[in-house]
Amino acid sequence: MKELRAKLDVGPLVIHTSYLVNVCSQSDEIRQKSIAAFRGEIERALAFGAEYLVLHPGSWKGLTRDEGLKLAADSITKAIDGLAWQGTPFHILIENTAGAEFSLGGSFEQVAELVVRLKPTAPVAVCLDTCHTHVAGYDLVSVEGYEQTIKQAAATVSLEAVRVWHMNDAKAERGSKLDRHENIGQGTMGLEPFRRLLNDKRFTHSAFIAETPVNEPGDEERNVKVLKSLVK
Repeated sequence: MKELRAKLDVGPLVIHTSYLVNVCSQSDEIRQKSIAAFRGEIERALAFGAEYLVLHPGSWKGLTRDEGLKLAADSITKAIDGLAWQGTPFHILIENTAGAEFSLGGSFEQVAELVVRLKPTAPVAVCLDTCHTHVAGYDLVSVEGYEQTIKQAAATVSLEAVRVWHMNDAKAERGSKLDRHENIGQGTMGLEPFRRLLNDKRFTHSAFIAETPVNEPGDEERNVKVLKSLVK
C-alpha cells in the first residue's frame, strides 16, 4: 500500500469505518463489539499509514442524546487506547449525519460536541457530507444559504477541522432527513453547491471524495469527471 501510494502520488488515504460499528448503542453487547471492530479499523489504518478514518457517530435509540454522546466518546477513547498514533498524521474524522431521529451527529453542534470531548484523548477532526448536510436542513444550494451554512460550520466544528468533504448530490429534499445519495448534478442540490465548495479557498486543505451511487459501469469515473470539470 505504501509503495503504491508513493508511486501513484495518492494522498491523503481516507478509510471509511464499517457501517456495522455503533459506538453509542444502548446494547452493551453491540457496543463492546463495536469498540473491538473500531479498534481493528484503527489498527489497519495505522498499518496502511492512512491519514484519516471516517466514523459515523452512531444511533442512541433507547437513550437520551447526551447519554449517546457520552457513550460515543467513551467507546472511541477505549478503541484507540494504547495504540501508537502519536507522531503520525492519523486522525479519526467524525462525520455529520442526515439527522434521522436517533442519529448522533445530525447537526454541526453535535459533531463539535463529540470532537471537544475526544480531543484530550484521541486525534480527531471532521468529515462533512454534502447530502447529509442538505437533508439535515442546511442550505448549500442558494448563494446566501451557502455562506450562512459555512459560517455555521466555522462557528461550531471550525473550518480548519474539516479535513474531508464527501461529495454527494441528494435524492431527497432539503430537511427531509433521508440519506439517499445521488449522482453529482442529478439530485435536489444541482451542480452549483459543488462548484462553490471545490473553488472555496477556505477548504484548500480539505480532500474531496465522491461517494455517489454505482448504477452502471463507469459511474464512479463519470462523477469524478463532473467534479473535476467544476474546478476553476
